[in-house]
Formats: sequence, C-alpha cells, structure tokens
Amino acid sequence: MHEAATYLVVIDDSPESRVAMRFAVLRAAHVGADVRLISVVRPTEFMHFGALQSAMAAEAEEEALALLSQLASEAEAMGGARPATSVLQGDPAGAILAHVKDNPGIRALVLGTASRGTPGPLVGFFAGERAGSLPCVLMLVPGGLDPDRLATIA
Repeated sequence: MHEAATYLVVIDDSPESRVAMRFAVLRAAHVGADVRLISVVRPTEFMHFGALQSAMAAEAEEEALALLSQLASEAEAMGGARPATSVLQGDPAGAILAHVKDNPGIRALVLGTASRGTPGPLVGFFAGERAGSLPCVLMLVPGGLDPDRLATIA
C-alpha cells in the first residue's frame, strides 16, 4: 500500500513554527499530501526526587500535546483536514532526524526560521552538515512572511 506524502512540521511555541505550519497546510492542499505536526520534549534533568522528575516530564508532555491540539485545530480550519500529531522524546535534532529516517512517507521536513537574528538550532542542524544526507526535502519557511505572500508561494 502506498503511503501518502507527508509534510512534517516541527512545532514549538515560536511564531515561526506557526508560519511553517500554515505554509505546510497550504502546500499540502495543493499537492494532495498529508501534514503531521510534531513537538519534541527534552528529557528532564536528573533529580534525586524521582516523583518530581516524573511530574515535570508529564507536565511538559501535556503542554506539548495541548499546543499540538491547538495548532491542529487551526490547520484543520485552514485546510479542511486535521493533521496527525506526535510528541517525540529526547534531544530535538536527534529525535526529529530519527523520526524522519523511520518514516519513508515523509517527503519534506518543514521548519520555520526566525524573522530576526539567527535562524535557530534546528535550522542550523538540518541545513548544515546534515543537509546533504537527509532522506527528504528540507523546506525553510521565513518566519516573517505575511499571510498573503505565504498563500501566494505555497
């Protein structure tokens, strides 16, 4: 069975991740692809009180799920289809790279770049020395794009 092409969008609480999500939803609608939103929860630092560490990890995952649910609703309102969502655990760059490699249906990794300053650690990681070895296309969406221009280029 052929797996639908998927645009994978990394979501965090930054405005540029929302711009990337909007681009992916519009682009996917044009080409008949799916969208998947992911968020990565870093492991909590080791604490002597394991219950506190577990509670902090659970809270971080709940916050990530709530953000993904909110943005999936926005994406559904824009494109008519609700994107799949996933929370990954671990170092963000490593977890995302492993997810991309494990899911051959992913056709593009979509990242938003900051509208000012450095583009961000994930952009640096994926657009740097790993750019030539990714198993999918890397799409960098400028975080400062206005909605009309975004719609035009998607």
